This record gives sequence, structure tokens and C-alpha cells, in this order.
Amino acid sequence: MKEEDESFVVDFVGGAVGHRLRSGEGRGQALAKAAGFTKGRTPRIVDATAGLGRDAFLLASLGADVTLIERSAGMHAHLEDGIRRALEAGGAYAETAARMTLLHGDSRELLKELSPEVVIVDPMHPPRHNTALVKKEMRVLRELVGADPDQVQLMEVALAHATKRVVLKWPLRADPMPGIRKPSHQILGKNTRYDVFMIFGKTTDIED
Repeated sequence: MKEEDESFVVDFVGGAVGHRLRSGEGRGQALAKAAGFTKGRTPRIVDATAGLGRDAFLLASLGADVTLIERSAGMHAHLEDGIRRALEAGGAYAETAARMTLLHGDSRELLKELSPEVVIVDPMHPPRHNTALVKKEMRVLRELVGADPDQVQLMEVALAHATKRVVLKWPLRADPMPGIRKPSHQILGKNTRYDVFMIFGKTTDIED
């Protein structure tokens, strides 16, 4: 990592992520709806592009068992440290972190072994010309993770191996990902949309 980024940490206890947990935001959030949370159902989820881990932490805070996959060794180390500190913080932070399983590897291969119910795919998007890009965490993420040139292939693998749904997190006004079938439905946020691809005709070893 560059010297200017040595102070970068993945923080699930303080900042925006900790505030989100303390505020008690529930299953009515767009991501939770897209992932298939309902009043009586908590899905098992694989976050195939873990990145900063924020979405995974949110979903775990709602009770889901979440497997995070990160192929960047540097980002994986930051996530590992963030989960460790959340466990050490105790209380709701530790309970949430305990539902997170972090894997280092290529999601295109690991998804074939995991047979997940729900897969979240949040590829690195082209830079937008706004103030969000100047944040250190986004600069570091881009330096460590890169541009995700194989995002279409990852979506194809996710669609082939998820048993219930795949959720593509995508810029609100962006064109659909090329080469991928039309989503079953979409859930719109302020700056983000969730393209939801329902999977039909598959069964799992564990009944709901």
C-alpha cells in the first residue's frame, strides 16, 4: 500500500457502519429487500465482492449468515482486522461479526463449491465525478481491488450456482450489465439500484 494510506482501516464499530447498526435500521432497507429478507425469512448470503464489507455487515446485523469473498490479499487483510475488532468490541458488534465468514479467493471458483442461496455482486464501477471519490477509503479500495474486468463472468457463475437469487448492485442510471439476462425486478435506492435475478427450479439440501 502507499504510505499515505497506512492509516486506512475497515471499521465496523465507528463511523457510518457503526452508526447504521446503532440506529436500528431494519429489513425495510433496499439491500435487505433485494436480498430476500422478509418478516419470517432470513436468507443465507454470499457477498462475492466483499470490498469494504459494509453491505455484508449490514446483512449480518439483520441476522443473516454471510460469507464474504475477497480476492485482493491486501483488502482481505483489512477485512480480517475489521472483523476481529468488531468481535473484540462485544455486544451487537460481536454478534454481527460472528455471523460473518471471510474467505480469500476468486468468487468465480468458490461459488461453485458453496451453492449459496443468495449471491450479492457489487463490482467496481467506473469513477464518478463527485466528492465521494476523494474519500481515502474509495481510493484505497480501487488501488487494492482494481477494475473488476471479469464482472460479467462473475455474474454468469453466480447465476449458475445460486439457488434462490442473485443481486447485482449497480449505479442507479447505468445501462444494464451487457451480456446478462434481464433481471426479474429492480429495487431503487438514492444513487444505487439493485437488479434482482430470481432463480427458479433449484432445490437445496436444507429446507426452509
